[in-house]
Amino acid sequence: MSGKKTEKSYAEINQRIKKGEALVLTAEEMIDFVDENGEDKALAEVDVVTTATFGAMCSSGAFLNFGHCDPPIRMGRVWLNDVMAYAGLAAVDVYLGATEESEIKGVEYGGAHVIEDLLAGRKVHLRATSKGTDSYPRKELDTYITLKDLNQAYLFNPRNCYQNYWVAVNSSDKMIYTYMGPLMARFGNASYSSAGQLSPLLNDPYYKTIGIGSRIFLGGAQGYIAWEGTQHNPVRERNQKGLPVGGAGTMAVIGDLKEMSTEYVRAASIEKYGVSMYVGIGVPIPILNKEMVRYTAVRDRDIDVTIVDYSGGVRDNPTLGQVNYEQLRSGTIVLENGREVPTAPLSSYNKARKIALELKKWINNGEFLLEKPVENLSTNSQFKILKEGAVPNV
Repeated sequence: MSGKKTEKSYAEINQRIKKGEALVLTAEEMIDFVDENGEDKALAEVDVVTTATFGAMCSSGAFLNFGHCDPPIRMGRVWLNDVMAYAGLAAVDVYLGATEESEIKGVEYGGAHVIEDLLAGRKVHLRATSKGTDSYPRKELDTYITLKDLNQAYLFNPRNCYQNYWVAVNSSDKMIYTYMGPLMARFGNASYSSAGQLSPLLNDPYYKTIGIGSRIFLGGAQGYIAWEGTQHNPVRERNQKGLPVGGAGTMAVIGDLKEMSTEYVRAASIEKYGVSMYVGIGVPIPILNKEMVRYTAVRDRDIDVTIVDYSGGVRDNPTLGQVNYEQLRSGTIVLENGREVPTAPLSSYNKARKIALELKKWINNGEFLLEKPVENLSTNSQFKILKEGAVPNV
């Protein structure tokens, strides 16, 4: 290796992007490149690997600012198409949660659907009430708005892009309805939700390049990682390749809703469970050293995931062994007892592939530069459970 460069910097890579000289590969393409050329050549030639995922991300929502009407109102309770938004912020600011359900339509329509309607340019019914004050005398407002009418509208999603997750099955004698979709009785199906070898945090398992301030693809626009996501759990059990075998790291993300697209932000109603929102996220990973070459050459067969029986309705559901994503994508897995179970993804691998390619195009066109994190995601956060009935310290 004498004389060979073993480290790159963000500045060097961004300079190559600006000059149109950067070699950008998707995570799928990186696997083939390393197989054919080896790690040394990959480090020397590849600058960026694009990763992506597209799946149901319930912990999502949008901050909206409506501007002031005349006479003005200090909104106390707010509904958008009969979906309640949280108004405890300021006079005309709200946070609309993706999973909040319509007071009329229930699970068929919720906050995610309002966000999609706004993105699609549709008019949304805004209704607000207030106690009235001297400076904000108005007590009721009933009107219609569009996305263009709003001062600010931005997604702020507290928990997206799970680093791996569980495979869900059901051992009971009846169908159950979960956030992983319907699970048929007696192991009739297995549901999973990850882009596997394309997934961002599985291509950077120890968050060496992904952190606060990282520029990302979010919903069809450029966005940022704002913080570690809620329920971030980096100390989850990992396999021999350092990859977590269940839900581990997460990230909170932010971006301008007005620049996004309904192709990458979609509402969903999960049968007899609730409302969710599908979000498309793409993360560029700079190839800074050989360690990042190895991480971004991860294959589906390298990524193990734990099978969990959801039938008990308890926090710590029983586990039934592990499989990898190559087995999951084959359409059938085999449980420890030898039973064959058909599999189906809740997420879309094809859409994740499209996002990775779109992000690659942005970088190749010089429209997207890499941003070094101001702080990396935590690698030692301790995940806590809710202890009921605990006596507070005085």
